[in-house]
Amino acid sequence: MEGYDAIVLGAGAAGLMCAARAGQRGKRVALIDHADRVGKKILISGGGRCNFTNIHTAADRYLSANRHFAKSALARYTAQDFIDLVNAYDIAWHEKTLGQLFCDGSAKQIVEMLLEECAKGGVDVLLGAAPGAVAHADGQFTVTLGNRQLAAPACVIATGGPSIPKMGATGFAYDLARQFGLKIVEPRPALVPLTLGGEDVLFRALSGVAAPVEAGCGKTAFREAALFTHRGLSGPAILQISSYWRPGDSVRIDFLPDRGSDWLIEAKRTQPRTTIKRHLGEALPARLAETLAERIGETGELANIADRKLESVARQLAHWTFVPNGSEGFAKAEVTAGGIATTGLSSQTMEAKAMPGLYAIGEAVDVTGWLGGYNFQWAWASGVAAGEAIGAD
Repeated sequence: MEGYDAIVLGAGAAGLMCAARAGQRGKRVALIDHADRVGKKILISGGGRCNFTNIHTAADRYLSANRHFAKSALARYTAQDFIDLVNAYDIAWHEKTLGQLFCDGSAKQIVEMLLEECAKGGVDVLLGAAPGAVAHADGQFTVTLGNRQLAAPACVIATGGPSIPKMGATGFAYDLARQFGLKIVEPRPALVPLTLGGEDVLFRALSGVAAPVEAGCGKTAFREAALFTHRGLSGPAILQISSYWRPGDSVRIDFLPDRGSDWLIEAKRTQPRTTIKRHLGEALPARLAETLAERIGETGELANIADRKLESVARQLAHWTFVPNGSEGFAKAEVTAGGIATTGLSSQTMEAKAMPGLYAIGEAVDVTGWLGGYNFQWAWASGVAAGEAIGAD
């Protein structure tokens, strides 16, 4: 039996951060992952440049059954704290849009930085073998790893959710949580493309066409690009709204979010001989403008269309409704919504209330951020919260 102060299951963003922080506090830590290398999701994120945080991080940009749960950890380890760490390693970075920060070089730099942080804490990184049985008795967790047995008074669930199974993602975290009495909020794909059927199949002909829009579902809306695909809708605006979408819900698109309700009437006065199709073509990609005009069915000059009809068309373009018949599932989801219920965890330490020494962090927990670095910031913050708490007096 090999003894440790903590066993961290999962060497992704949250697990690496947690192990490094605990190790640097003098704790003996084993970091376990079934993959042959750490941080696989980090490496593919942001097109290989890792969108490692967002400067606009705030708790209201996260979905959870308890919308207040993330506040404590996010307040105690901020985006600036992670930027300071990145700067300390001389990793060049830049801001793209909407507060998203990326490496100038490669996501590998973030993984190497986290591994170096683990090395500073003397963390034992054990890769290439899936943990077998996890048990608890007499205040100790035991983890079977091949022909080895590890024991520690603290065990951290950091194995993420089932999104992107080709990267090795599984529901292991939920099985382990249930084993120790924690509840699960039903996991579902988030930040995922939506699929279209029925009459909306016609829009699949626009595959590859993108446009800046406002996409909404219920009371939530995002202004970013939408992309038509051979299966339905994608692009940042759609990925964002997908986290709020549930089967049966409609998604509304405002194709011209900067236009007022009377823009077509104004166009009629200034360009009476133009058509809706031609006018749309000035603001939208030609194929999209043509398809929308065909669906609207008004082909004549604006001068020959009644103002009331033009107002109706403007409303239709501002509230174009799709009813997705599904999503592309966990295979294409960037993250998982739902997960280990926060009701059973301390928001201060991420420790299970009914099982001292058991912690859950990162994507495994029912906290899901917006697109654009928010989920990494939750991984860093929740990892630090647990890493600071392990073995604390």
